[in-house]
Amino acid sequence: MTTGTPPRVRMVELGRAAALKLLAEAPLGRVVFSHQALPAIRPVNHLVALNGDIVIRTHMGAALLGRAARSEVVAYEADDLDPATRTGWSVVVTGTASPISDPAELARYLTVLTPWVDTEMEQVVRIRADIVTGYRLVDGELGS
Repeated sequence: MTTGTPPRVRMVELGRAAALKLLAEAPLGRVVFSHQALPAIRPVNHLVALNGDIVIRTHMGAALLGRAARSEVVAYEADDLDPATRTGWSVVVTGTASPISDPAELARYLTVLTPWVDTEMEQVVRIRADIVTGYRLVDGELGS
């Protein structure tokens, strides 16, 4: 690669297990949903349940909570990209969101998932991992 020439990068599709593993290691992501007939995106921290579902906490008046109450389809995305090398990864999970209401499950998630913002976040939402897509951007010069 010569000076000033952008690095050659190729995109490699990830399998479900590899994509969810990367997502589980990410500190935060973005939940995408419809709000007032328009796309809305909110940054949130999360955890990945053993079955691959995404679990997040939110507050009582959150727009997402209204969507979850109706089990609407949402997306969840996280990534780790390096602008200098143009490498990294991106994972998107698409599925229905629903509030967690089982008292034992709710208590467990309220204990293990600490929100980043300093506000009451006593609602927990599960995003079913119906569709999981992931891509890794890798150095195109390697293995060519």
